[in-house]
Amino acid sequence: MSPIFCRHNRFGAECPICSRESAPAPRARSARRPGGSKATRPPVGSRTFRGPYASSGPYDGHDGDRDAKHSASVPNPSYEVRLERVPGGLRLAQWSGGALERQAPVLPSAHLGRLILTAIEREVIEGQEAQELGGALAAQPVGDSAGGTTATSPGRAGDLREELRIERFAEGRLRLGRWLLRPGRGWELQSAPVMLPASRFAEALRQAAGAGML
Repeated sequence: MSPIFCRHNRFGAECPICSRESAPAPRARSARRPGGSKATRPPVGSRTFRGPYASSGPYDGHDGDRDAKHSASVPNPSYEVRLERVPGGLRLAQWSGGALERQAPVLPSAHLGRLILTAIEREVIEGQEAQELGGALAAQPVGDSAGGTTATSPGRAGDLREELRIERFAEGRLRLGRWLLRPGRGWELQSAPVMLPASRFAEALRQAAGAGML
């Protein structure tokens, strides 16, 4: 049982000294920058890995999002398409205002092969990878494949099937996107840059060149 009188010879519940000693410690305040504003984390784009690359463009912002329902009403800034060397392979992506865009890249069909050859010339792509991609671009249309509108490179993402697809649209444009087959939902386009080994790009490019898409 607690004593009625405290060590300061007062009723324990009324002693101002004891109440201060038993009060919880104040929480540490969040760090603030000079000027009183709270410290903030850097934006995601500032932490995006940037490796050696070749680029193509700039292009009208609507070219990269023409198939979206809102594209006709929402102005998009211009963008460029970069083919980059990243850990584990190559990344093909749209960049706008110095930031990586989260969508499948779109560019004119005549520019895709030129972009890859520029990357080879600048040694972004070297050795066996350069040979595979250069050979894929040189493939000639064969038989029924000529006139196709989609070229694919199948693979796996964990337990899910996935595909790299090169799709031909109107106005001589190509979209390179990664698709996932989700159970009960079918194939879904991933709104993200394409990052895969060079061999996967070469497989889809060889099929696209054989179909006369490039």
